[in-house]
Amino acid sequence: MRDAIEAEIGATLLNWYDRHARILPWRVGPGARAAGEWPDPYRVWLSEVMLQQTTVAAVAGHFARFTKSWPNVAALAAAPEAEVMAAWAGLGYYARARNLLACARRVAGEYGGRFPETVEALSALPGIGSYTGAAVAAIAFDAPETVVDANVERVVARLFAVQAPLPAAKRDIIAFAARLTPALRAGDYAQAMMDLGATICTPRTPNCAACPIAVFCKARAEGIAATLPYKAAKLEKPDRFGIAYVARRADGALLLERRPPRGLLGGMLGWPGSEWGTNPTAAPPLAADWREAPGELRHTFTHFHLHLRVLVAEVPQGANPESGDFIPPAEFQPAALPTLMRKVWLRAQIGLSTN
Repeated sequence: MRDAIEAEIGATLLNWYDRHARILPWRVGPGARAAGEWPDPYRVWLSEVMLQQTTVAAVAGHFARFTKSWPNVAALAAAPEAEVMAAWAGLGYYARARNLLACARRVAGEYGGRFPETVEALSALPGIGSYTGAAVAAIAFDAPETVVDANVERVVARLFAVQAPLPAAKRDIIAFAARLTPALRAGDYAQAMMDLGATICTPRTPNCAACPIAVFCKARAEGIAATLPYKAAKLEKPDRFGIAYVARRADGALLLERRPPRGLLGGMLGWPGSEWGTNPTAAPPLAADWREAPGELRHTFTHFHLHLRVLVAEVPQGANPESGDFIPPAEFQPAALPTLMRKVWLRAQIGLSTN
């Protein structure tokens, strides 16, 4: 049960949110919400999935394009997978896009296009974990669920001066956050906590003077707000190596292939190449005079650094590759490629221009 101070923290934060809420394309603001407008669960879910491991600035454009192409869950459920994967390009973590489509199809097929309202039912859908389920339930349906993203995690760690390092401290932080979650206006409260962490209780230089709940903050009182939450030392990322082949046909068509549905960049278009490991080898996709583009391409994934050699070749009109397909120049869209493959294309153009 919430005590009086915890209730006062919630009320103070909601008053601040009513005056300072961020305007976001997927959000129903506190004024509209008070007037009776409910958030669209589809837009809440889509934004929450997009925002995982990504910033609001990076998501805004993708969200606008997605909702223009597929304005509701039924439209997304009917979309071809290749189109959804291409629209996702640039957001990373491409398994999210596959799960996004699988989830839309489940909601359209099993729930008549209406998202379930409970965390339990939401969390049973593809790609919806405990955090996303709680966020959709709270924001879209005002369920009194505890929503803890990275911003909320930081606010709560400071508010209660949680000094155990992450990730070990997560359980305590969630327990403290649950004590603060109100029974009423849970969706607005969750978004208020997110906004506070994003705009005031920031990672390196928290603006405690502007914080509406600074008077309750134990870390501020102890002079350690800027140092929390502590994080366990990260392990050094290993290096992996690979080869990418870029072939351009006489008519300008480029050889691309769709990657396997599972694994990194699964289901995305990319250039033929090797596995990524310590000593990669891979036969070229077709016989040609292959030349190495200048320099080594480096790209960092969550768990490793990738070093790629980019080999390029100009091939005749009748070239017959063992894998992949030649894409005519009019149909080639670099923006639909994942970031790594766009980097390969930029490096390949240097090599091709020197042939």
